[in-house]
Amino acid sequence: MIEIERKFLVKSMNFVDGAVSKTKIVQGFLNTHPERTVRIRINGEKGFMTVKGKSNDSGTTRFEWETEIGLKDAEKLLQLCEKGIIDKTRYMVPFHDHSFEVDVFEGENEGLILAEIELSNENEMFQKPNWLGEEVTGDIKYYNSQLSKQPYTTW
Repeated sequence: MIEIERKFLVKSMNFVDGAVSKTKIVQGFLNTHPERTVRIRINGEKGFMTVKGKSNDSGTTRFEWETEIGLKDAEKLLQLCEKGIIDKTRYMVPFHDHSFEVDVFEGENEGLILAEIELSNENEMFQKPNWLGEEVTGDIKYYNSQLSKQPYTTW
């Protein structure tokens, strides 16, 4: 239940050629307190509730608990979420021994493309594809909970 990930800006759409799947995601936050967030997500045709703790100092590691919930329940809970729903399309892109989740944001965050890679430890080495840009791990403005409050198009 510990999540270790790094986050990067994406500098080109070249990742699409290597994608093995593409899923529409809609999510909102019931709570965006700095110590924890509670997220409701519809990922394709499935609903999920996720609780995330505060990140460590580097921004790479934090507690994460997730459970699947019914799609109808997720749709109802989204109506109770704080202002600022996140719309994005997620591409799963395998690259060497890892997979990148690449999110192409829509709506108020249109123009933003982020890639995340989950790791087994903070110092794990991985190869970077040529479409990967600047690392933004730990930069809170790129957290989905913050993008719901301060969308990319308002920066």
